[in-house]
Amino acid sequence: MRPRRLLAALGVYAVLTVAAAASLFPVYAVVVMSISRAPGFSVVVAPDWSGLTLDHFRTFLSTHDAQGRWLFGRQLLNSIVVSGGTTLLGIGLATSAGYAFSRFRFPGHRAGLAGFVVTQMFPATMMIVPLYLLVSALGLVDSLSGLIVVYATTALPFCIWNLKGYFDTIPKDLDEAALIDGASRARVFYQVVLPLARPAIAVTSLFSFLSAWNEFILAATFLSREEAFTLPVTLYRHVGSHGADWGAFAAGSIIVSVPVCVLFFALQRHLVGGLSSGAVK
Repeated sequence: MRPRRLLAALGVYAVLTVAAAASLFPVYAVVVMSISRAPGFSVVVAPDWSGLTLDHFRTFLSTHDAQGRWLFGRQLLNSIVVSGGTTLLGIGLATSAGYAFSRFRFPGHRAGLAGFVVTQMFPATMMIVPLYLLVSALGLVDSLSGLIVVYATTALPFCIWNLKGYFDTIPKDLDEAALIDGASRARVFYQVVLPLARPAIAVTSLFSFLSAWNEFILAATFLSREEAFTLPVTLYRHVGSHGADWGAFAAGSIIVSVPVCVLFFALQRHLVGGLSSGAVK
C-alpha cells in the first residue's frame, strides 16, 4: 500500500474509532453506575472495580407497594400490554390504510396523506391537553386501554406512510394476476400483498413497539396509580427534585432495554432485504 493511501486509511480508522468510542461511552457509563456502590457520576471517570455490587438491580427489581405486592412485575406487564396492544392496533389499522392509499385513488387521497405529514410536524406535548380531554370523555383516564388508544393514534401517521411507501414497491401485476384468477380484493391483500410486505411490517412494528415502550410524558400524564405505571414512569421515580438514586436508575435502564434488544434480534431477519425481489419475471 502506498504511503498516501496508508495515511488515508489510518485517518479513516481513527475517526471511526473516536466515533465508536463516543457512541459507546453512554452505555459504559450506565453499566458502571449500575454495578458501583459509590453514588453519582464520579464512578464513571474513576470506577472502583473492587466495590462492584448488584444491589441496585435488586433494589429496582424488588420494589413492593404498601400492600406487599410486587410492583416491578406488574409494571413490566403494563409496559408489555401497552406496547403490544399499541403495535397490534396500529399495525392492524396501518396495513389496511397503507394498502388503500397505495392502490386506490379516491376523493381526499392527497389531502389525507398531506394531513398525516402535517401531524408529524407538531410535538406530542402539544396534544396532551386535547388528548386528555378526549380520553377523559371516554372514561379511559388512568387505564392501560386509554394509553393504548393514545399511543396508537400518535403512531398511525408514520406507520401508514411507511407501509404505503413499501406497498408502492410491490408490483401491481401481482394484484391483477390474482384478481384474474378469481381472488377477491381482500384475499389479494391478505394472501399476496401482506406476505410480501413482511420486512416493512416488521420495521413498522418495531417502531410502534419502541415508541410505546420508551414514551414517558403521556404515560406520566394519563396514569396516576403506581400499580398502573409503565416502566419509563417507574424509572423517573428514582430521580427526584431533591436527589437521585443514579445506581438504581442505571440498573433499571439496563433492565428496561433488555426486552427491546430481544425483540430486535427476533425481528432482525425480517429487517434486511425485501421478500418481493424476483416475484415478477
